[in-house]
Order: sequence, then C-alpha cells, then structure tokens
Amino acid sequence: MAGRIPSTFIDELLTRIDIVDVIDARVPLVKKGREFQACCPFHHEKTPSFTVSQVKQFYHCFGCGAHGTAIGFLMEYENMPFPEAVEDLAAKAGVVIPREDDESDKPRENLAPLFSLLERVGDWYKQQLKSLPQADTAVHYLKQRGLSDEIATRYQLGFAPEGWSHLHEAIGQDTLTTQQLTRTGMLIKKESGGHYDRFRNRIIFPIHDSRGRIIGFGGRVLGDEKPKYLNSPESPLFHKGQELYGLYQARKSNRNLTQILVVEGYMDVVALAQFGIRYSVATLGTATTSDHLNQLFRTVSRIVFCFDGDRAGRDAAVKAMDTAIPLMRDGRETHFMFLPDGEDPDSLVRKEGTQQFEQRITRSTPLSRYFFTHLEQQVDIDSLDGRAKLISLARPKLSRLPAGMFREMMFKQLSTLVEMEEEVISHHLLEPDTPKSSSRPTQPQTTISGRGPSPVRFALSALLHNPHLIEQITTIEPLKQINNPGIPLLIEVIETLQQHPNLTPAALLERWRDKENENLLHKVAQWTPPIPDAGVQQEFQGAIQQLLRLADEQLAERLYNTPIQELTAQEKAQLQQLLSAQ
Repeated sequence: MAGRIPSTFIDELLTRIDIVDVIDARVPLVKKGREFQACCPFHHEKTPSFTVSQVKQFYHCFGCGAHGTAIGFLMEYENMPFPEAVEDLAAKAGVVIPREDDESDKPRENLAPLFSLLERVGDWYKQQLKSLPQADTAVHYLKQRGLSDEIATRYQLGFAPEGWSHLHEAIGQDTLTTQQLTRTGMLIKKESGGHYDRFRNRIIFPIHDSRGRIIGFGGRVLGDEKPKYLNSPESPLFHKGQELYGLYQARKSNRNLTQILVVEGYMDVVALAQFGIRYSVATLGTATTSDHLNQLFRTVSRIVFCFDGDRAGRDAAVKAMDTAIPLMRDGRETHFMFLPDGEDPDSLVRKEGTQQFEQRITRSTPLSRYFFTHLEQQVDIDSLDGRAKLISLARPKLSRLPAGMFREMMFKQLSTLVEMEEEVISHHLLEPDTPKSSSRPTQPQTTISGRGPSPVRFALSALLHNPHLIEQITTIEPLKQINNPGIPLLIEVIETLQQHPNLTPAALLERWRDKENENLLHKVAQWTPPIPDAGVQQEFQGAIQQLLRLADEQLAERLYNTPIQELTAQEKAQLQQLLSAQ
C-alpha cells in the first residue's frame, strides 16, 4: 500500500497551483475587488455569497459556511477522497507525489514474490486445462458455451482438478511456499494441521490488476454445486471491493473505450467477449462499490449496468444507483439495462447475436429516468400526499449529487413532477434546516462574547492571513502559562510556523485537516481584522504584548494565592517583581 503523502509536499503543491484556476474551471468566477465571487456550488442561491481569495488561496461561502483550500474544494465538489484530490492537483502542476512510510516506520513489504507465485499458479491451472485428461469435462463445457481458444487464451482460463492437494504438490510444499500460498488464499489451513487446495474441480478465471498482474482467482463449478462461483479471499494482493474482473482485458483490447458494461459473473464477461463485446467487466461477489465506479469513471464516461429483470436484479440496480449518485459529475453517464426473464448476458447474446444485444445497451435506461421511475412506483403522484412523499424519498438521494448542471436538471425534473417551483425544491433539498441569507452578511467584528476581538483571536487571524508575522515572535514560553480558551491552538500555530516559516495561508490550514480544531481555525480564517493592511503588523505586536501582560497577571495571581511558606526563594522574588511592575 502506498505510504502517506508528506505534509511538506502538500505545502509545496499549494504554492504551485492557483485556487482561482481550480475553481474557475468548474464554477465561473467574477472578480470583485481583491477577491472573486460566484453563486455557491454547494447550495442554491441567486445572490453570490461564495468568495475565493487569490491572496490567501482559500474559499468561503457566507451563505452556507462552506470553506477550504483547493484540495478541500476538489474533495467537496468532485466527491474525491483526499489522496485523489492531491493527485489531481499534482498532475496539473506537473509534479510527482513522494510517499513516506507511516508512523511505525516499518518498511513496506515487497510483494513481488507473491505476484510471481500467483503467476506460476495461473500457468499451472492453464496447463491442467490443456493437458489433464480430467479436464475434458471442463473443455467440453467451454466449447458448449461457444468459447474459442483465442478467448480462453486472452482471459488465461484454467482448470483446478478434483482432489485436495494437487496445486500444493505441484507448486511446492516447503515452508515458505506453503505460507505464501496460504497468504494468497490458494491453500486453506486445516484445524487438525496441514493444508488443502481452495479451488477443486472448477474452471479457473485469473483476476488481474490494472497492470496485468494476477492478484487472485475465481472458480466456477461445472455442475449445480454450491457455491456456483468461488473467489480468492482478501489478501495482500486482492481486495474484492476494489477490483473488477475483465477490466484489464477491456482496456487492452481497446485503448479508446467509450463505455463499460457491468455484468454479474466471469462467464458473462468471457461469453460477451466471444461475440465481440469486449468492454464488459464483473464485480467479484460483491455489490458495486464507489471504488469500483471511480476506477471505471477514470477509464470511460459511460457505465451501463446489466441486471436480471427479476426482483433481485432490480434491488441490485437500486443499490448501484445509490452508489453512483454521489459520483455523477457533469459529463458522466450511468445507465441500467434489464434482461428478459430467465436470461443472462451469456444466454441472451448467443440467442440474439452481437448487433441486437448492443442495441439493448444503446437503449438502456439513463440514471435520471430510472431514478424517478423507481420513486414514482412507490407513490400516488396524482395526490398531494403522494407528491410530498416523492420529495421526501428523493431528498436524501438528490442532496448527495455533486454540484453542476446534472444536479440542476434533476432538481428541475423533480419540481416538474411535483408541480412546485424549482427554487423551492432546491432550497428544501440542500438547506432543509438553515434559513438562506439573501445577501452577504457584514464581516463580524466582535468575538462571540461581544466584547470585541480578543488578542488571541486577533493574533490567530493575523498569523493565518500573514504567516510572515511569525518573525515578530521571539518567545512563546510565557504564552504557554496562560489559562485562556484558544491559547493551546495559538501556541500550536506559532510552533508550526516557527518550524515552517514559508507556509502560505492555505498550506497552514491544510496542516489542520481532520484535526480537532480544523473548523475553529477555518472560522477564525474567515474573519478579517477591520484595520488597514499597513497597520496589521503593529496591531499584531500589540495583541502579543497584551497576551504577555496577561501571562504575567495570571502568574502573579497564582503566586499571590499560594501560601508564602510553599513558595521558593525564586518564586518570592518573581512575585515581588511582578507586583511592583503592576
């Protein structure tokens, strides 16, 4: 597994990219004074309250409170996980992401021996299919399904003979090999001692990663035994929630794929390839995950799910739709194709042929239509109660859509169905509990207590907006003695800037991602001191001096309230000095 992305790289990356370029490519910005504005992409509004600071390299919406750096924007707008957002920005900046080991400093395991071992296992299975007399039944089965030698070779099909230890004996029974075969799931350890082969009397389908390396296997029975399909278990190489059978072959067969068909089983993928449909993949005994879809959308912009037309197939389609909704950025398409009763892709393509089957793919139902059709079946759309229920059913799903034209069109379609204004629908879906401000509020100029900006808040804000002010702080030891809210965070910010004096405001905020005070720091960053830029340094020095005096006052109070006999000579002298200075 890749190591952690170093914080120093994040710092450098945020100096190389411009948040205005990142956001403007997705949400058109208009320059207003020193900042840029737009209608917020994260909630529905007509008056722009979404601002982007090119100087500070972060954004903030005064309407809904959304805020963050360029990394945070991609995570929120594109529904990207943190590593993927960093990768996206690094690619635009033309830099390579370094990696470091986790806090345990354990060296990452070299998995090459396991990959090499599974390659040997795959070769052995292939050899059994070609030469083992016992494999005649498997060969006959594959020929009955119309598979050619070319397709069997393309997908590296093999055969696991009946018996308990054929693979173990063939690959090696020494301690190391046995351990490796067990770790990769090829052997199962007996409770009574010893090991036995996982796959027995099954047609074998090697599972490849994106680089074409074998990471696991799937086995299909030749008769009616259960389970019909058997997969390798989770291992250092194989994670079924992230891998798709046939994706490597689909990419290899066509470097310019435009769509991918998601089917249920290995045999469906292979049978469709036999008929020239070489862009299908199968999940590996699990429902489609967001990891699956992200991987597919990095390859194509159009995904078609193929399901049986029965109740189980439609339930699976609903789950797939729910998984896809948060990933439906503009330009992406998700479709649903339901097969006639009693048919699977393998049987139907052999019955209809390639052309008619591909016409079904072309006529598949887009997610937008399937979504509303599915919900309408659950309500009486002609009644007020039914339309209200439709909104209630749609809200938790549509509110997860990424901002963009697709979301706006889905909102518009819902407003048409329930005969309500689109703005009311959007407001209800995105801001059910928060009243929308009609205009940008004025900058707050007081603390929560209403007594004006405290020196802690002013110092934090000044450092966040002007990290170079750290040069004005010569000592922080007295500050550590202050027992006031916000002091620990101020100390942490000061120490961070002393160690990394060249941090930008955005890079400084990123240092607090997923930490306890992340939201508090962003809240402080949103407040700009109501003084001219030329006076910030002087005011900052004044705030620090106030805190140093407060430190002296609190120390004097502690010493004064301590019984005199418990004070050391040094503390007595210190108390006398503090009292005389007041």
